Amino acid sequence: MTTYPIVDVIIPAYNEGLSIGKVIKAIPKDLVRDIIVCNNNSTDDTASRAIEAGAIVVDQPIRGYGNACLAGMKYISDRPVSTHPEIVVFMDGDYSDYPEEMSILLKPIFEGKDMVIGSRVLGNPEKVALTIPQQFGNGLATHLIKVLFGHAFTDLGPFRAIRWQKLLELGMQDKTYGWTVEMQVKAVKKKLQCAEVPVSYRKRIGTSKVSGTVKGTILAGYKILWTIFKSI
Repeated sequence: MTTYPIVDVIIPAYNEGLSIGKVIKAIPKDLVRDIIVCNNNSTDDTASRAIEAGAIVVDQPIRGYGNACLAGMKYISDRPVSTHPEIVVFMDGDYSDYPEEMSILLKPIFEGKDMVIGSRVLGNPEKVALTIPQQFGNGLATHLIKVLFGHAFTDLGPFRAIRWQKLLELGMQDKTYGWTVEMQVKAVKKKLQCAEVPVSYRKRIGTSKVSGTVKGTILAGYKILWTIFKSI
């Protein structure tokens, strides 16, 4: 019987009642110990749906993608050190990622890498799954990371895995849209062994809180650029 390192999953979720159950049920249970859904002040039944599907729910009433992820990290940190996971996987709760591909995401870490980004660009995204603002923002941000910090990423994808101790060493702070790019820039600066793997991507269930609105797109773009330049 194959023994895997302990893996916990953190899923930030705001009003994902229609999709969160599907996401949780699709996660390979032979790879994962705990699924932690960070309920980010949802006004729908996200929390109850997550519990029904078998997840642990952590409430974070202060809105923000980073706030939700930090709440998940705090939940893990507050547990006895002997129970901490070796690896943490982050993914979205809108069913746009393919949880079934978690073994592909984790493989490079099992082989010695510190952090792995699931690249939608290298993978096979459904048509219109990645909006034009997302494609432009990803392209610009990853180009700037390469120019300014010397590492060639192709995506800022939410489906990612990182060693727990390495994640703690990054000292993550961003509370909103800059979370993913902050992690990648800090990982490069701290010389973590990073990799990308191609992953599939589909049109999300429901409307995006970021790329689904003009305001969200502008704010996310500004925050991503600000996060990159403040790290120089």
